[in-house]
Amino acid sequence: MKKILFIANPLSGGKDKELMLRDIDAAIDRQRFEPSFVFTEYPGHATSLAGDADAPIVVAVGGDGTVSEVAKGLAGTEKVMGIIPCGSGDGLALHLGISRNPLKALRTIQDGVSETMDYGKLDGNPFFCTAGFGLDAEVAWEFASSGKRGLWTYISLAWKIWKHFTPQTYRIETEGTAITAKAVFVTVGNANQWGNQARITSLASVKDGMLDVTVVAPFHTYEIPLLAIKLLDGRAHTSRRVTMLRARKVTVVREKEGPAHHDGDPCMEGREIHFEIVPSSLHVMVDAGRKI
Repeated sequence: MKKILFIANPLSGGKDKELMLRDIDAAIDRQRFEPSFVFTEYPGHATSLAGDADAPIVVAVGGDGTVSEVAKGLAGTEKVMGIIPCGSGDGLALHLGISRNPLKALRTIQDGVSETMDYGKLDGNPFFCTAGFGLDAEVAWEFASSGKRGLWTYISLAWKIWKHFTPQTYRIETEGTAITAKAVFVTVGNANQWGNQARITSLASVKDGMLDVTVVAPFHTYEIPLLAIKLLDGRAHTSRRVTMLRARKVTVVREKEGPAHHDGDPCMEGREIHFEIVPSSLHVMVDAGRKI
C-alpha cells in the first residue's frame, strides 16, 4: 500500500477545499493507497511539506502557485507529484492533460503513469510552466495584491493596465542567436500556456530539454480578439505579431528593472535576466499515453 500526501492551499481559486478533500478521501482506493491531508499555512509552506514528506506520491491541491511550490520540494527527488487543479489558471495541469474535475484528476493519480519532465529557472528561481515580463507580469503583480481570484478578475485587470501600457525594447540572446525587439511581453515557457488554455508558448513540450520563448510585438486594441483566438486554439505561433525562439539558455536585457513572474507569481527583477532549462528532473503523474 502506497502512502500519498495531499497538500491543499485553502485560498487558491476561491473553492471550498475542505469539501473537495472529503470527496477525494471518500473516492480514494484504500486497497492501494494510504492517504493523508494537510493545509498550507503560509507562502512557501507547500515546498517544505513536500520536501519533508515520507510519501512516494505528493499531490498539489490548488492552482499554479501551489503546484509550483510542491514541485520545488520534489524536483531532483524520486517522489512523484500529482495534481488536483483548482486555481484561477491551472496552466501546468492543463498542459499535462489533467482534468479540473477533482475526481477525474484523482483517477489520473491512481491509475496513470509517472513521467519525467523538465523545469526552468529564472535567475536561479525554479518555474514549471511559464515565466516572463511585460504586460502579463504587470497584471500578475496587480492580481496578487487585488484580494480577488478568478479569470474575470485577471481579465479586468489586464484591460485596465493595457489602456496605459508602454512596451519596452528587449535584447534576447540564445545559443547562437540574438534579436532586439520592442514587445508587449516576453514569455519563456517550459509548458505551453499561462493557464485557462491560453497557449502563449504553443509548441512547448516539458520533455524536450528546451525553453520556448514567445516575443509579442506591439499590437492595436482591435487585434486583441484575433490574438485571443490564436492563443486559445494553440496557434499563437502563427500570428504576425509573434516571434518564437527555442533554446536551453536565454538571456534577456530590457530597458529598466521591474516586475516579472514565474508560474504567475510576481517578483521584481533587474534589467538583465537569465533563464535555463533543467532537464528530466521532476516526476509527475499523467494519464497513460498522454504526450507531454
